[in-house]
Amino acid sequence: MKKELSTSLNTYLADLGVLYIKLHNLHWNLVGLDFKQVHEYLETLYDGVSDVLDEVAELLKMQGAQPLASLKDYLAAASLQELPSAELHSGEVLSIVHGDLAALRDQAQQIRTAAAAEDNYAVVSMMESHLAQYNKTLWFVEAMQK
Repeated sequence: MKKELSTSLNTYLADLGVLYIKLHNLHWNLVGLDFKQVHEYLETLYDGVSDVLDEVAELLKMQGAQPLASLKDYLAAASLQELPSAELHSGEVLSIVHGDLAALRDQAQQIRTAAAAEDNYAVVSMMESHLAQYNKTLWFVEAMQK
């Protein structure tokens, strides 16, 4: 794996780490009439991100690269921003989630393209799976925002 691809995967990993914590923040600080539904949905999202985080780190190891593994490293490498701890209503929460998932989808597409150029089909396959999941999740979030 070329250095550029491992760097891109580590940025993606860092963004997943930031999103994992951010989803917990949103889950804990959500308020409003539709609290229960959105609260439960956020839990399914951070459980899913946990699996993807592990999958990407293991892929980096299998490819001979060192995955980032500390919050300090994640914050230094991530393009997603942390979120202050404060109460938010579901419309705000879903907008934040949508923006972050769309950014991760775009990253996955760029990584998939770079991996295909290297004939790295393990990375291509993983990113295609992630892209399918992002598209489905974004559809759900968009439907919840109507």
